[in-house]
Amino acid sequence: MSICAVGCTVPTGRSVTECIAPAAPGGGWDLTCRSAGRVLSEMGLVNGTVQVTNIPGAGGGIALAHTVTQRGRDANLLVAASPSITLGLSQERFGTLTERSVRWVAAIGSEAGALVVRSDAPWETLTDLMEHWQDDPGSITVSGGSAVASQDHMKVLLVAREAGIPPRAVRYIPFDGGGEALTAMLGGFVDLFSGEVSEITGHLEAGAVRVLALLSPERLGGDLAHIPTARESGYDVEWVTWRGFYAPAETADTTYERWVETLTRLESSQEWAAVRIINRLEPFFVAGEDFTRFIDRQVAEFRSISREIGLIP
Repeated sequence: MSICAVGCTVPTGRSVTECIAPAAPGGGWDLTCRSAGRVLSEMGLVNGTVQVTNIPGAGGGIALAHTVTQRGRDANLLVAASPSITLGLSQERFGTLTERSVRWVAAIGSEAGALVVRSDAPWETLTDLMEHWQDDPGSITVSGGSAVASQDHMKVLLVAREAGIPPRAVRYIPFDGGGEALTAMLGGFVDLFSGEVSEITGHLEAGAVRVLALLSPERLGGDLAHIPTARESGYDVEWVTWRGFYAPAETADTTYERWVETLTRLESSQEWAAVRIINRLEPFFVAGEDFTRFIDRQVAEFRSISREIGLIP
């Protein structure tokens, strides 16, 4: 049995698995592919090594469409996924594709959303930034590694809404991956980066960025323990980005159950626990039919929120 992260296939018997992440190198999907693939290979849960190819586009929509239309019967295929996919499905941004167009296998970790500025920015806290933004709604530009109306955009829209800033006043610039979006912020082309913890770790350690708030349910530990949550700062917003996989809709039940078992073994291993710590991922595991029901609830919730803030009719 071989694993493949997004839009890829490996013929039976081939020892090397190719994995395609629907984003540029350095983003969350890329991290999911490379980290999970490496551990699966090291644990002997797949044959050979896992090679990763990045194919960004449409917030994961291109890879999703490719999987559905060309890889529907591929037993050697898994697709890297996150809330960006469920958000796109909730807003019907992927045409006729729905959450029933694939089979949801498992989520194997999560990370908190983060709102980040340069270390020399004039705002010391999220409250400082939001007060400035309230006074001049058009003065702040935001970068993110996902499409307009996708998860990085949605995070900042929800925080802005809490501050009474109209969603249409938020100037959001999408990039093909968190790495490009963060570079734009560091270069002074935008003021605020909306992303995840794993994307800013190295820059935080180097002192190049300041994290104004994490969108986690509670404070994280370790060297992030000093960073407040958005809720602590007075903005009742939480955004946790799960990392997981889905399979083609026509995946046989036996193959689907093997994938669930394989990812269950991965998630419960000491090897994966060590990778989570390195990559700033928090424990988060939902698999099989429980994951399918989780996806159904999330799509419905995102659809309701999107309508509430005017992203969809």
